[in-house]
Amino acid sequence: MISVDEAHALVLALAGPVKTEEIAVEDALGRAMAAPAVARLTQPPFDASAMDGYALRSDDLPGPLPVVGTAAAGVPYAGTVPEGAAVRIFTGAPVPAGCDRVVIQEIVTRDGDTIRVAEVGDNRNIRAQGNDFAQGSEFQPARALRASDLGLIAAMNVARITVARRPRVAILAGGDELVRPGETPAAGQIISSNDIAIAALAREAGAEPLVLELARDTEDSLRARFAEAGGCDLIVTIGGASVGDHDLIAKVSADLGMERSFYKLAMRPGKPLMAGRIGTAAMLGLPGNPVSAVVCAKLFMQPLIRAMQRLPPGPELASGLLTRDLPPEGDRQHYLRARLVPGAGLPGIDPFGDQDSARLWILAEADALLLRPAGDPARRAGEMMHYLPL
Repeated sequence: MISVDEAHALVLALAGPVKTEEIAVEDALGRAMAAPAVARLTQPPFDASAMDGYALRSDDLPGPLPVVGTAAAGVPYAGTVPEGAAVRIFTGAPVPAGCDRVVIQEIVTRDGDTIRVAEVGDNRNIRAQGNDFAQGSEFQPARALRASDLGLIAAMNVARITVARRPRVAILAGGDELVRPGETPAAGQIISSNDIAIAALAREAGAEPLVLELARDTEDSLRARFAEAGGCDLIVTIGGASVGDHDLIAKVSADLGMERSFYKLAMRPGKPLMAGRIGTAAMLGLPGNPVSAVVCAKLFMQPLIRAMQRLPPGPELASGLLTRDLPPEGDRQHYLRARLVPGAGLPGIDPFGDQDSARLWILAEADALLLRPAGDPARRAGEMMHYLPL
């Protein structure tokens, strides 16, 4: 068995070169840029008024000053403002030539077409040309794009951008005991839920998941499912990677030429995790127990999907204060389902007493996975611990 850190590095090495596509900026929320957006103009393109008020020369204060015209957004004042005069101006309008200040309307007294100005401060209320960005400026954040990013790119007059293509992920669950949600299970059968959860986690990380038809416990059925996954960037199997007579995924994938990176790691839950490459696709073989499958997907599948988009892979750990005493940990790194409890500073983290890897209800109630390294000593309530938010 290898460590979680060793397994994480080997899984990320499966990412391969990023695949790209060009899309409209309005469709880019949550996507990862693969090339910078280059500003096609300067913003603001001129010295612009930051307030509604009057544009004038500072040397002419406090007045009286005649108002000789108006400047509004999209309707600038033509020409140069004469010395000893002012122009009525509105937010976003170009500052007329000759003016070095905009005084806000609240400190101005107007009588007909003449104004007087009360004492002004240091703020000239002018947004200088290019104080946001200049033509040729490049923007490429090392994270998924947010709404504010799309607004910036659009303001740069960039209509289309190059992004990492969403990885195509095939989800393969199998077993004669499985039926789809909504069907009536026969004796000895259960509902297939793992593939639904794993597909959702893949989508959450930015992938386009494809849930394959359930495979039966025959090599022919599994081969057919693998064929349906052709063209995908990542194949994720669930269960069937152990050594039992009915656990055929390891055998069939090997027959199809899988280059295995590792099999089994020192982790609870999720010891029987397989990773490697099959043809042009990366492959992860997740355990069949529901909690084990989800934990392994959070720790390995999601980081791999993010790495395929050249996003920070994670997972990012947080800190909390343990709410109860815990005995020493064993020889495998342990991820315990836990609740978060609000606190004045760090939150409290309260692990469930029952950590059965088949109990989905407890996983659904959990807020976090409490991390306990292999060989972790006994812990006392109040100690700071790391956790993975759910």
